[in-house]
Amino acid sequence: MALPTYGTMAVDWEQRVDFERLRTERLSRAKAALAASSMGALLCFDMNNVRYLTATHIGTWAQDKANRFTLLPQNDEPILWDFGSAARHHQLHCPWLGERSRPGISMLRGTMSANMGRAEDVAKKIRIELEQRGLHKQPVGIDIVELPVLFALQREGIEVVDGQELMSTVRMIKTRDEIALLNQSASLVDAAYDALYRAMKPGMRENEAVGLVSKVLYDLGSEYVEAVNAISGERCNPHPHVFSDRILRPGDPAYFDILHSYMGYRTCYYRTFAVGYSTRPMVDAYKRCRDYLDAAIELVRPGRTTGEIASLWPKAQDFGFPNEEAAFALQYGHGIGLAIWEKPIISRLVSFEHPQVIEPGMVFALETFWPSSDGWSAARIEEEIVVTETGHEVITRFPAEKLLVAGAPYFTSGGELPTTRETQDALNPEVKAMVKAVDDAKK
Repeated sequence: MALPTYGTMAVDWEQRVDFERLRTERLSRAKAALAASSMGALLCFDMNNVRYLTATHIGTWAQDKANRFTLLPQNDEPILWDFGSAARHHQLHCPWLGERSRPGISMLRGTMSANMGRAEDVAKKIRIELEQRGLHKQPVGIDIVELPVLFALQREGIEVVDGQELMSTVRMIKTRDEIALLNQSASLVDAAYDALYRAMKPGMRENEAVGLVSKVLYDLGSEYVEAVNAISGERCNPHPHVFSDRILRPGDPAYFDILHSYMGYRTCYYRTFAVGYSTRPMVDAYKRCRDYLDAAIELVRPGRTTGEIASLWPKAQDFGFPNEEAAFALQYGHGIGLAIWEKPIISRLVSFEHPQVIEPGMVFALETFWPSSDGWSAARIEEEIVVTETGHEVITRFPAEKLLVAGAPYFTSGGELPTTRETQDALNPEVKAMVKAVDDAKK
């Protein structure tokens, strides 16, 4: 049974996302992890961790300022210090916080100079709360922090330890409502790709594609379009990871990565197209890229490891790079949630020596890349996957089994309608062989 895709409104006649349950379950997971740790409290400045703990959001303009901060003490509720009048808004409209929402200004990434005393003010606020609870002599875990704030906390006698690892682990397994929101977020990108595919033609510029995709997403309810990587022609190889004003030309490859947030939950979702017509080197590159991706998806189920998945992918030297660090993120897997990149990470760079067991409730993206034999074009494909109790479900639905050529609706390079995942009789024999090799090695 496919994961449901809900409407974007709350209704009384259908059970949809339960936001009270979302808030409660997220916070409960963090509390349990903190209780099992040696820390007396968690202090978070990362916007995504603040949202996870407090279910508050003040817009993406604050994403990079490290100004909002929340303290989660052992056996207690989170306290939030927020930007000016936002704190009053939370008091009035976020009953789960109430008076625990307070105004507080940090250093705004150095905009407030060290001599203005803001770091000392933050440290004093934290010390007072810890002392009131008898926690001031226990370590405090912090996710990210400006150095003057860190030094000020230490001058207050607070022992600072790493809290980022704890929060990353807490967020790795998604609740049912987080999974529903991730699925809904992907559905917006399905629509954006459909609009882009129908509009793409020679003469369109990469930045115009970015504008079109952004409008579709915002019209459908996205709260934040973080990036649209629009890469075409000779820019495809090597991958620059940023769009330009290049004009699409007939025969161009064009691949896109759409990253946005719906109710906080992100997407990372590549698709590759040919503009007008496709070339044989491009078709061959796409097939190989897809084969590596299909092999990885086939292995996704509880009990498998990130190392086993990474073993299916080519070595960096096989596609023109000197080592795995130089080719990092081209054959890649990463968790998705309130951030684009979360645990688990799947890469030949780290997963062999540090394999992680795949568990139900993980949601991650798998993305592959392959350069064409022509030396300048390339294919890039990505699918988002929910790990279920018995296997997995792919939630990125825009067709990608075969290379689509823009200009003839949903026709492939061979001129036939593409098959779907549901109607494919079997995996490609080469993919089967790759999966079997991993199975045989494990036995």
